[in-house]
Amino acid sequence: MKASDLLVACLEREGVEHVFGLPGEEMEDLLFSLRDSEVTFVPVRHEQGAAFMADLHGRLTGEAGVCLATLGPGATNLLTGVADAHLDKSPLVAITAQGGLERLHQESHQAIDVVGTFEPVTKWNAQLNDPDIVHESVRKAFKLAEYEKPGATHLELPEDVASEEATVEPLPTRERVRFAAPDETSLDRVKELLKEAERPLIVTGNGAVRTRAAEPLRDLVATTDLPVVSTYMGKGAVSDADPHSLMTLDSGAHGEATEAMAAADLLLTVGYDIAEHDPDDWGHEGTAVAHVDSEPAEVYEAYDPEVEVVADIGRTLERLGEWCGATDLGFDPEWYAGLREHIVEDVDREPSAEAPFAVRDVLPLLREAMAPEDVLISDVGSHKMAIAQNFPTYEPNTCIVSNGLASMGIAVPGGLAADLAVDADVVAATGDGGFLMNAAELETATRLGCGYTVVVFVDDDYGLISEKQEAHTGESFGTGLTNPDLVTFAESFGIDGYRPESPAELRETFGRAVGSDGMSLVEISVE
Repeated sequence: MKASDLLVACLEREGVEHVFGLPGEEMEDLLFSLRDSEVTFVPVRHEQGAAFMADLHGRLTGEAGVCLATLGPGATNLLTGVADAHLDKSPLVAITAQGGLERLHQESHQAIDVVGTFEPVTKWNAQLNDPDIVHESVRKAFKLAEYEKPGATHLELPEDVASEEATVEPLPTRERVRFAAPDETSLDRVKELLKEAERPLIVTGNGAVRTRAAEPLRDLVATTDLPVVSTYMGKGAVSDADPHSLMTLDSGAHGEATEAMAAADLLLTVGYDIAEHDPDDWGHEGTAVAHVDSEPAEVYEAYDPEVEVVADIGRTLERLGEWCGATDLGFDPEWYAGLREHIVEDVDREPSAEAPFAVRDVLPLLREAMAPEDVLISDVGSHKMAIAQNFPTYEPNTCIVSNGLASMGIAVPGGLAADLAVDADVVAATGDGGFLMNAAELETATRLGCGYTVVVFVDDDYGLISEKQEAHTGESFGTGLTNPDLVTFAESFGIDGYRPESPAELRETFGRAVGSDGMSLVEISVE
């Protein structure tokens, strides 16, 4: 078979169902190989959208999403979404076309060093310069992308290699490599810290969700009465309906979660990366830190754990849970119960006025319209902060926040990928800034027959930047926007558009849109 046929056969062997991308003339052989396969090629409107779709697929399923672009500008347009997957620890395999090998030694039309360009934002990437290395390279790309900690990998396929004959076959997939059980010495040290602590606190990160460690984590919490606070990317590892949850590190109108961090005498971090949330403002000077993760902690003065348990996160939590169940640790939940009550009171409120609303006042009505297993994808902006702090999340991977690279524009294409990946209702929440960055993917969504809801918070401004500028200087500059009529814009795609102006209209609109089988756009004017 041709090298392009072999590459697609390898994708089939890996279980890939969708490849998101834009066509290009240098990938002609690969496109026709995809046409004749069981893999569905999804043409999108911008390569960044393709990468975000692959990114969200990987984050929601744990299986690498695949995106495809041509050389030059196609590859560079793909870069932001690939970098987002890399910093958010989402498995992704990017494939880019390239010109023929005979012209890459000299200056050539659209030819740049794509492999070199992708080097800083991938776990591994390579050029497929021989048809007989395709099978090993594809298997390696998927293995490394999906191996904990997951991330992005990249393969470049020159057009002349794509058409050459290969003499090899796809490699079989294998069970993923399992992490070892925790070593006894490290585990014993964590037990000692728990015995000594009076106000221990669990901090859950992305890894607690990503490694499917929620069940043993919840068991440990129930056994010990330990309170839990999460990073934005750790939301849902422990249900926010659980009385032990203090929601996220920034939750509470008066910083109640931060107050709990400052009061704690032991922080047990579970699956936490400092890229998710800078620990410099945790206020834990002199507080013991125990790090449970699949990799050692980053070297950082503000995060210097007494002990690190580098092992399978779920198995580590199971072992701790078994020990705690047989040990009387005597933790008193009263030290954080009042903080929990204040956080719940602050979160559970409805708009008291007509539009423009405060984003945080809209969220209880959106939460009311969504089932616990439904998925909310947040774009980046001031609304992201409100969602992270005030949107109760009850199951893992049901509130998706990009907080590694934290790239605007992820919500609309991410909603498409989520709609294809999960059997639940999907809501993509975005600001007017992020929405128009990739709004063209609404056409892709309608073409595929997707059904999810896009909520656009409109303030005619890059609001988060304005807030920060005003906090620093008392004024803002360079942040103002204008917007089209978004309801009319949605309707031009054949999508139901809504513009609720009162709390009653908000409740009715969410109830109608979220459960719909079709596409909906809800434009909400906010402060």
